[in-house]
Amino acid sequence: MKKSFLNHIIVSVFLCFTMGLYAQIPIEPNDPENPDVPAFYKSKLMDIKQELAGVKLGEVKQIAESPGGLPVYAVCYGAKDNFHSQANYNSAVAARNPVYFAKKTKAVKPVVFFLGPVHGQEGEGIAGLVNLIRVAETGKDHRAKEWAGLKSSMDKCRVIIIPCGNPDGRKRCPYDGFVGLPGEVMTKYGQGTHSDGTLWRWPEAKSLHPMKGDVALLGAYYNNDGINMMHDDFFLPMAEETTAILKIARDEVPDMTVSLHSHNYPPCILQPAYVPYFMKERVAVLANRLNDHYKNQGLPYMADGWQSKAQVDDEKFPPRSSFNLISALHHISGTMSFTFECCHGTVDDKIKMSPVDYDTIVDIQLNLYQEMFNYLLANRLYWE
Repeated sequence: MKKSFLNHIIVSVFLCFTMGLYAQIPIEPNDPENPDVPAFYKSKLMDIKQELAGVKLGEVKQIAESPGGLPVYAVCYGAKDNFHSQANYNSAVAARNPVYFAKKTKAVKPVVFFLGPVHGQEGEGIAGLVNLIRVAETGKDHRAKEWAGLKSSMDKCRVIIIPCGNPDGRKRCPYDGFVGLPGEVMTKYGQGTHSDGTLWRWPEAKSLHPMKGDVALLGAYYNNDGINMMHDDFFLPMAEETTAILKIARDEVPDMTVSLHSHNYPPCILQPAYVPYFMKERVAVLANRLNDHYKNQGLPYMADGWQSKAQVDDEKFPPRSSFNLISALHHISGTMSFTFECCHGTVDDKIKMSPVDYDTIVDIQLNLYQEMFNYLLANRLYWE
């Protein structure tokens, strides 16, 4: 009896500590309350913790600790192959063949890297990836919806999933979803506010980095040190999280990498900057295929006439394209890297878009993942 009581106390203390570790900041007065979020929409840090605790088919590891003391996790599925590397990617390209960095033949599995939100308010990607982990484990998502094709595709590959790249920012965002809320609310808690209370907004929010000084509310874009991982110093990273993300790309040599983001518009894949033109063309093909797929599935999509195109970066001054995390991921590993923007489901009178619910957001995410596997398995680049 005494031992049982002691165990109960230990568990209770652990749970109290864990809940405190992942507790969100309160919503400021006069801002709308957190909307009702269905149980299948797993967008919280605690949801990640609980999901990873149940992983049996994959390998879970902590890859970094945030400035706020929070763990950054990765879960891997499929055995890691030996790529017989004898040079880094940059040097191999200089030698005119990436095979010196990694031999990628039909004998080795394709590798797919899913990078969860590095902007903490963009929890749509967390909800998608937690459901993807459930699919990897059971073949079904948290709605008990079956994804046999997606499960089969994952089983053919080495898959690395970072459910959340910025736990500090996610903890600081008090909203678990933004469906039905004004876009200004997302902007406030995403990019933060100046000392006078005005919103930083995009793209001005990138003009001060690290985000320190003229700050009242530190937005979820940033970790607790004010670092936006999308725009870290990639040749000398400031954030441990950035270093860990790039190390995974360097060690795992992913064929395809997606960085999951969200905005107030229909979902789409964005073109990477400062990567080889042939890689831009591949991303454009996938982006257009995905948009057509969304349209055929009755999901939100970019309007007819929109088309992703490969373009040359910054032919004249001033430069407008940035060498960001997506660019860095390619140049450290040769991966086909890109940003995916999901829709928050926010309401904005200036943006004409049909209402989006949480079911739709999860379907947007999981359909993206399936289309990524479909494209890669049919169009893989071999290095041999």
